Amino acid sequence: MAANRPAIQSQCTATAAVLSDGPDPTADSVGYAEAQVLPLRQLKITNTALRRAVSQLAPAYQAYSTSTGAAGIAAAVHSAKAEAAVNAICPGAAN
Repeated sequence: MAANRPAIQSQCTATAAVLSDGPDPTADSVGYAEAQVLPLRQLKITNTALRRAVSQLAPAYQAYSTSTGAAGIAAAVHSAKAEAAVNAICPGAAN
């Protein structure tokens, strides 16, 4: 795993960079989520666990940005879980 560490580090940095762009997530959570979908999908991630987490985060954000009512609440919960999965691999990337 130590030989793979630089690769995951650079992929975590790229993921965090994408997630740091866009509107302020606390001021405009829907706009923030909407702004992240395409850039997340364009990331080239070779680490299996991180690729899986990011591939769940992008659609979670898309659902959150387009859902209302009870579906919006469920989408927000799903987005939070997907963010936690990314943060478990890349601490602080989805903050």
